[in-house]
Amino acid sequence: MDKREHFKFSTGVVAYPILFVLVIWIVFWFEVRFGFNFSKYGIYPLTVKGLRGIILSPFIHGDINHIYHNTIPLFVLSMALFYFYRHIAWKIVIYGILISGFLTWCIGRPSYHIGASGLVYILVSFTFFKGVFAKHYRLIALSLLVVFLYGSMIWYTMPVKEGISWEGHLAGMITGLLFALVFRREIAKPKKFDWEQENYNEDDDPFLKHFDADGNFVETIDKVEVDKNQTIVNYTFKEKQDNEE
Repeated sequence: MDKREHFKFSTGVVAYPILFVLVIWIVFWFEVRFGFNFSKYGIYPLTVKGLRGIILSPFIHGDINHIYHNTIPLFVLSMALFYFYRHIAWKIVIYGILISGFLTWCIGRPSYHIGASGLVYILVSFTFFKGVFAKHYRLIALSLLVVFLYGSMIWYTMPVKEGISWEGHLAGMITGLLFALVFRREIAKPKKFDWEQENYNEDDDPFLKHFDADGNFVETIDKVEVDKNQTIVNYTFKEKQDNEE
């Protein structure tokens, strides 16, 4: 697959992340405006009723700080996802929500787990590990950028602060790593030069013909055969002397 098909800007790179964030904020506005509390629709582990939260919980947030800290990295990371991995972006988002949500349902505490942070951790984990595994210079650069911006998030996959669903964060981190291992062939491959190919032969390389056995550059001039019937006219230009009128 052509590498240019991977790194190509389209309206979806911006439109889909904006749509994600907009829906989340509309749900939060609806709660505040009309006095609803959708927390009961989050993931409640090991209960049949709590399974609905696997799909609904990413759109539900407790307060303004919660939604603010989730939607900004979600917007940035989803843009990177749809630009660098657009062929598998929807698989990462949809399957990621389902798998990480189910893992949270399995390992979570008996409480309602809400928020898009699980999806954020999926994107952080997938983007970092996939860039490392792919060995493509652009994807590695993206991995380093993710570490610089969101590397400290790794601490919240452990129970370091009360009131945070570290189980959801851990589930997202595991899911992202799993996707980085599964989706191997659907990413851009690092460019290989001619001399890196398995069938490369030095004798057939036209560039190496310009060097002798000692490695010195030798300029080659192609001989041009002239037809005997052609008339060759040479023009000689003479500079005008200063005293010549």
